[in-house]
Amino acid sequence: MGILGLSKLLADLAPQAIKEGEIKHYFGRKVAIDASMCLYQFLIAVRNETGQLTSVDGETTSHLLGTFYRTIRLIENGIKPVYVFDGKPPDLKSAELNKRQERREEAQKALDKATELGDVTEIDRFNRRLVKVTRNHADEAKQLLTLMGVPYVEAPCEAEAQCAAMVKAGLVYATATEDMDALTFGSNILLRHLTFSEARKMPVQEIHLDKVLQGLELDQGAFVDLCILLGCDYTESIRGIGPKRAIELIKKHKSIDEVLKNIDANKYPAPQEWNYEGARRLFYDPEVMEATNIELKWNDPDEEGMVKFLCGDKQFNEERVRNGVKKLLKSRGSSVQGRLDGFFTVLSTTPAKRKADDKKQTPNKKKKGNAGGGRGRGRPK
Repeated sequence: MGILGLSKLLADLAPQAIKEGEIKHYFGRKVAIDASMCLYQFLIAVRNETGQLTSVDGETTSHLLGTFYRTIRLIENGIKPVYVFDGKPPDLKSAELNKRQERREEAQKALDKATELGDVTEIDRFNRRLVKVTRNHADEAKQLLTLMGVPYVEAPCEAEAQCAAMVKAGLVYATATEDMDALTFGSNILLRHLTFSEARKMPVQEIHLDKVLQGLELDQGAFVDLCILLGCDYTESIRGIGPKRAIELIKKHKSIDEVLKNIDANKYPAPQEWNYEGARRLFYDPEVMEATNIELKWNDPDEEGMVKFLCGDKQFNEERVRNGVKKLLKSRGSSVQGRLDGFFTVLSTTPAKRKADDKKQTPNKKKKGNAGGGRGRGRPK
């Protein structure tokens, strides 16, 4: 679920924190990717007219096809992806997981009814609602990534928290996920839509936490409390308090503790035994692997291993798999060049000083061919 309504709130109140760009702008960047979110996307989107793609034995392969081609696309654009997989969910998430299970049971009943009626549109709709990433999906994706030479990390708990820790430690540039709680966990930069297919034509959204806090006029502690008020995976929120009211209350009172002291408890009753403090602790101090224990290494792909894995029981087209390997090898060779901003520094010259220097050099008129003098441009180290 992430944080309810946060993306719209930021678009309204902190638009300067969000910029849009193309995937090619992240050439040379290391990015931590929320693997479970990706697998869910692939299971939803990579389908044919009958539903998810499957092998001859009926085993789902949509997650593998998605992982294979989207990862190639990232690497072709010079990105160094590292996938981060969820570990065990925190105890506080049990209520949310129970709600999800109830929604799946309702969707299953609706699917059964639609199947009886032969309603193809409704069948597809409820099939998508029943999508769930399993341990087997994750294990197969890990096996494929290893064969592709792409590193992955198994988080002890929440993947978004682990991604955020890796960003804060400088191991990677950003967290790539659709869930906004990566910001709540403290990721300095969040990338949304990075793993979307090209067919969707969605620009990559880059959200900077420091500009979020500046735009909302909050510090990180107050921002965490705002996210809990908006609605997160770890506890209920106060009924009747929507995004607009939540930001007003947090900006005025700075914390949930003070909000509770200053609102009408009859009009805005807090949930019984509301464990917002537990949720707050989870965001402040999540269970993550220490960055010093994480080694990220991108290797050459194992072509024959991939062909054996994907073209055997999974029935992938061998020619396409081998062509994919060629793209990986070609891209891996070019990506080692790194980013241009790693080789150049910008010489800062204020406009006033530059203008004065120009006048000093050419008191009457500028000499031909000397306009600008190369000032302010990048210069090789």
